[in-house]
Amino acid sequence: MQTPADVLIEALPYFREFYGKIVVVKYGGNAMIDETLKEQVMQDIALLHYVGIRPILVHGGGPEISALMKQMGYEPTFVGGLRVTDAATMEIVEMVLAGKTNKSIVALLNRQGAQAVGLSGKDANLIVACKMHSPKGDLGYVGEVARVNPGILNLLVERGYIPVVSSVAIGPDGESYNVNADHVAGHIAAAVGAAKLVILTDVEGLYADYNDKSSLIVDMDVARAEEMLRTGAADRGMIPKLEACITAIEGGVPRCHLIDGRKPHALLIEIFTDQGIGTMVHGSGA
Repeated sequence: MQTPADVLIEALPYFREFYGKIVVVKYGGNAMIDETLKEQVMQDIALLHYVGIRPILVHGGGPEISALMKQMGYEPTFVGGLRVTDAATMEIVEMVLAGKTNKSIVALLNRQGAQAVGLSGKDANLIVACKMHSPKGDLGYVGEVARVNPGILNLLVERGYIPVVSSVAIGPDGESYNVNADHVAGHIAAAVGAAKLVILTDVEGLYADYNDKSSLIVDMDVARAEEMLRTGAADRGMIPKLEACITAIEGGVPRCHLIDGRKPHALLIEIFTDQGIGTMVHGSGA
């Protein structure tokens, strides 16, 4: 049976490996809804900060957006899994993501003693997007990341702050765009030269066959990830997450992880233990 000292000794090589490095965490799913899990994720992020790792948190907030839309008399509409975002919906998206949800996460982190700063992609032109054109129809103000300007993030992490980034982006003419938060996390991880991208999900990881829970893929290279996207083998909810991993790895991030955010302290288990959890995606030949 492990003693507390054994746990710390096991974690020591990981403290050393990631000290001073940036780790980007995409926060979403049930971990954003369940109050106990919220608290645990914030504790995990604060602990990363206090052992010398530089976390950057990226979040979406789909359920909160849909809830406020319904309160205001709008019915959410989706095409190909993407929210149709007209001008009125974009206002609600920005209110929720850059306002309520972002500031709630900042407050939770600050309660843990960390100094968090909330940002949207519009701050310092952090995330510049262009309109997404879908063959399934006009999605309105749904965007794709065109570029990330990481200066504000680098400045904040160097000064000891934890950036909390919502997935609202700015267009070339100053318009707002709703961008998938997984994609934002992948692009940010590449832009800041992160040591890891960790994406919290509502499943154990990536399955070779979603209907067969014994088919969990523990380790895969980027070539297999691309093949799963090409052949349609990836479950729909995993598609943007795999795309984010590919973006990050092609941008120089060594490893990406898809982990079960429903598991208490999943982040700490992944980063600081020998066994890890979920699915790791890495470059070909790594």
